[in-house]
Amino acid sequence: MASSAMRTPWYLQTVSICFIALWLVMAAFPFLWTVWGSFKVELDFFSIADWTNALTGVNTAQEHGSSFTDTAYHGSWIQEGFWVAAINTAIVCVSVVCISLIFGTLGGYALSRSSHRYAFWLLIAALIFRAMPPITLVSGYLLPFFQWNLWGHLATTIIVLVAINQPFTLWMLHSFFQKIPKDLDESAKVDGCSQFQAFWHVIIPVMWPGVITTGLFSFLLAYNDFAVTSMLLAKENHTMVPKIASFLGTTQTEGNVMFAVASVVSATAPLFLLVVFFQRHIVAGLTQGAVKG
Repeated sequence: MASSAMRTPWYLQTVSICFIALWLVMAAFPFLWTVWGSFKVELDFFSIADWTNALTGVNTAQEHGSSFTDTAYHGSWIQEGFWVAAINTAIVCVSVVCISLIFGTLGGYALSRSSHRYAFWLLIAALIFRAMPPITLVSGYLLPFFQWNLWGHLATTIIVLVAINQPFTLWMLHSFFQKIPKDLDESAKVDGCSQFQAFWHVIIPVMWPGVITTGLFSFLLAYNDFAVTSMLLAKENHTMVPKIASFLGTTQTEGNVMFAVASVVSATAPLFLLVVFFQRHIVAGLTQGAVKG
């Protein structure tokens, strides 16, 4: 009787399923449509005369003998050098994540264990800094970078992205560290560990899901950045997002729009795989608050 009384009514289950299905269709359709269109020519995918050309690929078949072609991918990756932008993106993202996590874990742990009032004001200052639009912060770097001939290099962009991203990692890791009982630190010290040894050998293994979650969000912030990378990097050193924008800025050249479409698919697919691969760690990290002191 109790189980039947607590059972969800069938109409609520139906509404929930329909809502989830509708949401999935609306969320997935733009990307799936872009993936499909990336294997067409521009006259099909952006056809004004008949939108069904994007489905059938009439002009694509006439030009290439098949309704599917990899011309857009070849043009963007080989002809326009999108592979260079992909390598630059990997260098920038990995560097930003590693540096941000090193300083974020040390700073977040120190602030979470500090009893001084300055720890609170440091976090407030970091929050204010993070709330500022990145474009206002980048403008302050331009003059010294030009004067010192540092503009256009990946290293300077990494420094700026770390500076912008660090308050976020500091706040997020600080909140995770606060959920871990201080008794673990004290127990490790009783067993002969120093403060750093307790942090490295005891706290970090418990915190690992939170570190992975914070690292993933830091990666996404660097991966999807446009304002910083477009202003601080030269054209030959562009990451993927500014490179895609450069394709869209030359729409008068036939085929460049399709280069952008293929590049969008190429840039989005790794994010999908990354989230799927780390989904368990993300959930574990976001539910880290279940640890009680």
